[in-house]
Amino acid sequence: MKSTKGLQGRWLRNTLSIVLALVLLCATALSVTVAAYYYSNMQAGMESKARASTRFFETYIGQSYNEYYRSCAKFTQTFESKDVMELQFINTNYRIVASSYSRLSARTAVTSDITEAIETREISAFTGKNPDTGERIMAVSSPLIYSNGEVIGVLRYVTSLKRVDRQIILFSVAIALVGIAILLIVYISGRYYLRSILVPVSEITSTAKRIAAGGYGVQIRRQFDDEIGELADTINEMSNQISQTEKMQSEFVSSVSHELRTPLTAISGWSETLLSAGGSVDAADVKRGLNIILRESRRLTGMVEELLEFTRIQDGRFHLNVAQSDLRSEFEDTVFMYGSRLAQEGIELQYLDNDDDIPEIPCDTARMRQVFLNILDNAAKHGGEGGRITAEICREEAEIVVKIRDFGPGIPEDELPLVKKKFYKGTSKARGSGIGLAVCEEIVTMHNGRLDLANAEGGGTLVAIHLPIGEK
Repeated sequence: MKSTKGLQGRWLRNTLSIVLALVLLCATALSVTVAAYYYSNMQAGMESKARASTRFFETYIGQSYNEYYRSCAKFTQTFESKDVMELQFINTNYRIVASSYSRLSARTAVTSDITEAIETREISAFTGKNPDTGERIMAVSSPLIYSNGEVIGVLRYVTSLKRVDRQIILFSVAIALVGIAILLIVYISGRYYLRSILVPVSEITSTAKRIAAGGYGVQIRRQFDDEIGELADTINEMSNQISQTEKMQSEFVSSVSHELRTPLTAISGWSETLLSAGGSVDAADVKRGLNIILRESRRLTGMVEELLEFTRIQDGRFHLNVAQSDLRSEFEDTVFMYGSRLAQEGIELQYLDNDDDIPEIPCDTARMRQVFLNILDNAAKHGGEGGRITAEICREEAEIVVKIRDFGPGIPEDELPLVKKKFYKGTSKARGSGIGLAVCEEIVTMHNGRLDLANAEGGGTLVAIHLPIGEK
């Protein structure tokens, strides 16, 4: 559950924070844009109106000052837009001499637009708080220039920004609500999406813990045909592999225990027999007993050496002593040496000679002889009932190929992919630890070669060792 909360927390911090920042940025940009649009349009409209009014009023400016002021009063009284804005006439002393709001006619007005209009003789605008009331206003001032070129005052339009600001605030609130709705949609959809991931991940985690605790073979229910489904399949396959390995290791321990017990029993039994009999044992029986003790001792030695080799491979302490070697000579010596031993068991080991040019290759001759002997021994144990084994070394393009075939029952098709795995013995009842072929394949692989097993045509098993010609 902690990991689930952790994923949700990271998602909230990362995704939602980014979405929130984008929403705030967009809302702010839109609000600022809308406010600028409203203000700029309002200012442009007021400036246009002030410019037109100034041109219209120019005919009165050339009269006497008294006539000018009377004209200002008359012009403000007939002003038609007094419900939305105020028209003011202001002299150079910043006093309002006429206003469409007559009650304000005695006031003074000092804002930047008035000063700039008087000084620059250009229309000027002001947006801000009214110095008298504190209300937000927009004002546009247009200079009134007398016939002698003197600025005698300004024509000024003033309007409240309360209504516009309310519209901008309402728009901003609407944008904020849309942003909140987007956040909620992202949050809800994200939670749903996260749940579709976290629930199966939680189940996978729970099953993986069961596997780690020893529940090998436990399977995860596949719910989705996606990466999570692939992960479930991978863990299921891993669980099956661990289960099979655990089973094979258990069978290996049982098999090795049995394999060790059999020669030890024979050695112990014959030793006790010879010791207890003293000198009354027949010489033939003594020889027979000693031969059995010797054979079983050698068998024990071979098993222990095989186990040690396997342990070295597992620990990474297995190394090759590579030198340029005549592999044909090594293979022939092994075949002829082992052939005499098989002959005593009634099995013919036939060497198939040929004229192929087999060059010397870099290899560890002791390890390769070990591989040859192991495969020949397997052929005798598992296919010896066929009474015959063939051995051949030849050249196939850029490889040297060693082929050893027995004429026994062969290997069941469903066991062929597994026979080279460590601890695997399959349905064979022959003696062995189940690690010999695994050791052989490791040695061949370290020579950059490969070890192939297949059922031969006509029956029996064919083992082929492929070694590259050239430097290792």
